[in-house]
Amino acid sequence: MSNGYTAHMRRDGLIVVKPKRGRMQFPLKGAVMVAIGFFAFKAFMLMSLGEVTYADRLADLQNGTLIEQGGAWVMQADPLTQAMVNFANTNLL
Repeated sequence: MSNGYTAHMRRDGLIVVKPKRGRMQFPLKGAVMVAIGFFAFKAFMLMSLGEVTYADRLADLQNGTLIEQGGAWVMQADPLTQAMVNFANTNLL
């Protein structure tokens, strides 16, 4: 009953109380964790392949089908990914 309740009277005069359903909320914490994981994956791929090989593979994707072009757009090295790679190279290696 923490979300509230509704009460109504049935035809026989009995008052029936039912709990309100909880609202579905967007899982913001989960979405942030997925985004961080995705950028970490991109940074790991960029570190492990090297910038030249990574750029070559993105160029191959950009010349492919529409879905491959979308994947190339998503996987391009953005400033956040570059910052994660620079941080990992200076602090972890």
